[in-house]
Amino acid sequence: MKLFKTSRLICLIAAAALLSGCAKADKNNDNNSQKEDENMNTVTAEAENVKLIGRTHMIDDTLWLALSGTGIEFEYTGTKLDVTLVGDEAASLSKDPNSYSRVGVYVDGERVADQMLELPQTELTVFESQQPKTVTVKILKLSECAMSTFGIKPLSVGEGGSVKPTADKDLKIEFIGDSITCGYGVDDEDPEHKFSTQTEDVTKAYAYKTAQKLDADYSMFSTSGYGIITGYTDNGQKHEEQAIPQYYESLGFSYNNFAKTDAPQSIDWDFSKFVPDAVVINLGTNDDSYCQNDIEKQDEYSAAYVEFLKTVRKDNPDAVIVCTVGIMGGRIYPALATAVENYKSETGDDNVYSFKFDQQLQEDGYAADWHPTEATHEKASDRLVEELQNLLK
Repeated sequence: MKLFKTSRLICLIAAAALLSGCAKADKNNDNNSQKEDENMNTVTAEAENVKLIGRTHMIDDTLWLALSGTGIEFEYTGTKLDVTLVGDEAASLSKDPNSYSRVGVYVDGERVADQMLELPQTELTVFESQQPKTVTVKILKLSECAMSTFGIKPLSVGEGGSVKPTADKDLKIEFIGDSITCGYGVDDEDPEHKFSTQTEDVTKAYAYKTAQKLDADYSMFSTSGYGIITGYTDNGQKHEEQAIPQYYESLGFSYNNFAKTDAPQSIDWDFSKFVPDAVVINLGTNDDSYCQNDIEKQDEYSAAYVEFLKTVRKDNPDAVIVCTVGIMGGRIYPALATAVENYKSETGDDNVYSFKFDQQLQEDGYAADWHPTEATHEKASDRLVEELQNLLK
């Protein structure tokens, strides 16, 4: 995996010029650069200036992001664009590099920076040109919410530069899931390795790929290890604190606070900000570690799933709801299908469906902790695209 700062590349180019004997020209360039920096203007990363991707939260002048795939997208016209990214307590206090936020920066669809936020503040030159140009810029959180969050300070634009939001897509999809949706370990194809935000990349996971293939805007709510009634367990003990439904109506869940003030789970989400045409729920893989073949536990899962569907429907009254599981094993799928049928029978809501993903194959490899590889995610996205196209007509 290649991580770098674009600003470092610019410094390397300047250093190469000095070595070639162009000292005078470089001095002039440095003076010009200093003048240009003095003329930089700032643009706040808020909805009137940029397209907000997923659930975001503004504190003072900084846009905070927690969940996988959250970010901003905008059209920039000008000669230079700098961004300043700020880390949370994980960046300020943590000694664990596996907890830092991983952020991707894109210009015209090409990833120009892949950054681990190990410092309280990181400055990047995203774009620079001698002549004004128009480019599309996207900044995405590649890692998940639980371990770390990050903020985007006001964008620094060159003199005369402008920023405007990219257009909304015709189709909108929300994904609710666990580590599979987060892209857990997808950049580490050694199944014996464990969790790290350094090897998470949501853009290589089925949900992001599905949105791209359908040319849809998306929002994601996913946390590794979480389920409907419990998080993952290897000793039969239920972990109710790792159940998604209790956090779904918030900004997310994290062990770290936004700007040392509020935790994402303490902030209510306004569902009018993103109204999906479809909601895809992929929860049950972690519940299966607890339920296994125990019928009573599976029934508990089904009953809780019904209640969660009621919440999802309340918050998304017009969306097609698709309930799925199976990429890492489908033993719990019958209990999921039962929940869907029980919900429909109880509420009369027929706009809810269940389907089973194909289980990952050995021939496609395994990522960290036996999670799906990008090849598996690619197949899963094709399957989900087909399902959504059939349901959405």
